[in-house]
Amino acid sequence: MTSAESTITLFGADWCRDCIRTKKQLDSLGIEYTYVDLVAEPSAADVAKEISGRTNIPVVVYPDSSHHVEPSNADVEAKLRELSLI
Repeated sequence: MTSAESTITLFGADWCRDCIRTKKQLDSLGIEYTYVDLVAEPSAADVAKEISGRTNIPVVVYPDSSHHVEPSNADVEAKLRELSLI
């Protein structure tokens, strides 16, 4: 795993349509990220909730330590542009 400072982390689950959409967007943009599968790692849900203060997914954590909860594609794209990742 790469260092948290330079990596996007996506907390999600395969049954979550928003998670699937966000993963597909990051993949299509060629963005590297760490995917945390909350089905395979249920304890990671506590980490995601601690970050976001909510139980909604996906939670996307950016290299600048900011995060989105259930972001739209436009939200993710805007943040990636802000961070000069695309």
